Amino acid sequence: MGLKNYFKGVVKEGKRVRWPKRDVLIPSIVIVIVIAAIAGLILFAEDWAGNSIIKALRDAFNAGK
Repeated sequence: MGLKNYFKGVVKEGKRVRWPKRDVLIPSIVIVIVIAAIAGLILFAEDWAGNSIIKALRDAFNAGK
């Protein structure tokens, strides 16, 4: 199977897909963006907390030197 036939098949399958209407698509996109932003904030908070703990431990163990 050649590359040309592969892309013909991709286009053919793409035409068969039932794409969502705009009134369903927009709220779905908003939900995905909100969830991604929340996940990003949680990861940022975890990274900040971990960095603070490591810095405190480093300072505690270096204080005796």
